[in-house]
Amino acid sequence: ADEVRGAFGGYRNGFGDGPRGTPTLDGDYLYAEGGSGDVCCLEAATGKTVWHVNLVSDLGGGVPGWGYSESPLVLGDWVIVTPGGKKGTLAALDKKTGKVVWRSEGDTEGAHYSSAVVAELGGVKQIVQMASKSVFGVRADNGRHLWSYTNANNGTANICTPVPWKDHVFASSNYGIGGGLVRIAPEGAGAEEVYFEKKMANHHGGIVRVGDHLYGFGNGGLVCMEFLTGKIAWVARSVSKGSLVYADGMLYCLGEGHQMALAEANPKEYVERGRFKIDNLGKPSWAHPVVAGGRLYLRNQQRLAAYDIKAP
Repeated sequence: ADEVRGAFGGYRNGFGDGPRGTPTLDGDYLYAEGGSGDVCCLEAATGKTVWHVNLVSDLGGGVPGWGYSESPLVLGDWVIVTPGGKKGTLAALDKKTGKVVWRSEGDTEGAHYSSAVVAELGGVKQIVQMASKSVFGVRADNGRHLWSYTNANNGTANICTPVPWKDHVFASSNYGIGGGLVRIAPEGAGAEEVYFEKKMANHHGGIVRVGDHLYGFGNGGLVCMEFLTGKIAWVARSVSKGSLVYADGMLYCLGEGHQMALAEANPKEYVERGRFKIDNLGKPSWAHPVVAGGRLYLRNQQRLAAYDIKAP
């Protein structure tokens, strides 16, 4: 069976084969990245390949231990990806051709598992990414290094996408670390730590900001924390450890132990509106839930299920 699967190529892993990151849809085109570093642009209507590059063989990157896992970031006429390596951790590609526009030559650490985000911080439009050794920001127009922050990184796996807001960036990882907030200086000229909170040690379930508060799974379960101060509003067991998404005032929380819960995005207290169990297919349920068009989509190993969640 392994020989047959290998003949078809693609990324292989004992916890599930195939891509680790969500594709990005931009108009009539879809941008996808595979675990081995294959980045492609496809016609959304036909699936026809428009262009393809490999983050290792074409861009000099190195596959992290559990495979490339980011979602490509579309920014204007460019696609931002994270090959890692000596040529630059980040690369901006022309979204029509796949040709390199710039590399982040001032940041050359290896890629890990986070996805890059764009934000205006300190009056400068920046791309923020968490890689193997630090969270850092580069100018969005040319990839020039602006700042970096190392306290939120661990030596094993840095996965959680950074959360930028109001000239600040929050970053978190697990493996005994936690999360820290940095204030970005004017013109992006440096980052100063505001606080560090070990309870918000997010593994790979992601953190969302709703208003002034962050929600994410950390030490002890689901954590609600004030973004700018680090004050813990509450900690609830919820579905233990898992991933979450926000929609219409609610947190859709999927536990790795196959429990799906609906909770209010309420900074005053944890209020659960309901839950149900999904089948245990032999491995933890790690894929993040998706809410779109009145439906909840859950992917659990080889099974994809859709639930009608429209208001009656």
